[in-house]
Amino acid sequence: MLSIITADGAAEENQLEAMSARAAERNADIEQTVRAVMERVREGGYEAVCEYSRRFDHTEPYEISAEKLEQACQACSPELLEALEHAAANIRDYNEKLLTESKEWRSPDGGTVGRVVRGLSRVGVYVPGGTAAYPSSVLMNIVPAKVAGVGEVIMVTPPTEHLSNGVLAAARIAGVDRVIAVGGAQAVAALTYGAGPIPKVDKLVGPGNAYVAAAKRLAYGKIDIDMIAGPSEVLVIADRTADPKYVAADLLAQAEHDRLASAVLLTDSRAVAEAVDREVERQVAGLSRREIMEASLRDFGCAIVCEDLDRCAELANRIAPEHLEVVTEEPRAFLPKIRNAGALFLGAYSPEPLGDYLAGPCHVLPTSGTARFFSPLSVEAFLKSMSVLEFDRETLRPLAKEIVTLARSEQLTAHANSIEVRFADGEG
Repeated sequence: MLSIITADGAAEENQLEAMSARAAERNADIEQTVRAVMERVREGGYEAVCEYSRRFDHTEPYEISAEKLEQACQACSPELLEALEHAAANIRDYNEKLLTESKEWRSPDGGTVGRVVRGLSRVGVYVPGGTAAYPSSVLMNIVPAKVAGVGEVIMVTPPTEHLSNGVLAAARIAGVDRVIAVGGAQAVAALTYGAGPIPKVDKLVGPGNAYVAAAKRLAYGKIDIDMIAGPSEVLVIADRTADPKYVAADLLAQAEHDRLASAVLLTDSRAVAEAVDREVERQVAGLSRREIMEASLRDFGCAIVCEDLDRCAELANRIAPEHLEVVTEEPRAFLPKIRNAGALFLGAYSPEPLGDYLAGPCHVLPTSGTARFFSPLSVEAFLKSMSVLEFDRETLRPLAKEIVTLARSEQLTAHANSIEVRFADGEG
């Protein structure tokens, strides 16, 4: 099932190009449709949002009460609630340790400089509905925002006939402020421009379908967004010590997301690649999403056999995967070789689902090679900073001449004058 490629400088390059191409495709028709929705909501406000909701979801938007969230919690099994609470606690702890604080200090010239850090005022969280109901994503998006001190977190989710109790319970556990049943591009547009009872937000996070992704792309610049997520992916680096059962299971765990998901093995052992392939064949037969996994692995899965682990690391940094598992004899020793990945999982007992659900780091990660310059979603994404300066006459005076010199070199005489008027009495 896994195509096994021997790295020769060309074969692996062809595979990398195929992976990139799958993520680069954009549907022009979808973008045109979404652009029309965004513009209609910008002009027509809440009436336009209701119009699209009636057309696509057969109901108007409505707010979900705190009582409804509590009822959802009561409808969940004790085991699910306990797992959600545990996950939320770990996510909260992780982000509290990352929290950046305001800081001031004496500059070398004697004044006070620093940075004031504030949480954003209002954030929107998009949560898919229907079969794509993921309570874990609710926690991963809302808890860091609350840790950051965001003033108001508004969750939007499509008004499906049966809203997921797990999703609503997760929203309550995470500390959401409002939940509004509205979905699709119209929800993104409402949060971008403000529409009646749906206020404009400073930032929008959370996954969605192709229409939601296109709307977020168009919204960026008017509001901030987390990222435009592409198909999910895992890259596993394994040496001769790796257990093929574990590696195969982790490749399949990623392949079950959808047909465009990518699961790739990099190894310095052909024997390991062949053993993993046999395990994939064996394990996939007993899994519920077999058809999706087989399509994903057929089209975008492979094992690449490299001459050594250094070449594996080089390819991994080129790919910059969303998830990177290192299953080698000394995984931590491999860490300095890795520059580009959304999340790193070190060792045989740090599988990707650990990060998806319970460990604490966020599973909202850069995809499609964007880990070269993007970072995982965290509390930092919900903070903004302001620089702060405080000088008095005595600490400004020694700097005045150089400031004037720099201002006049740029022909900004008013800038120079702003300094000069403060010392017009001839002092200094």
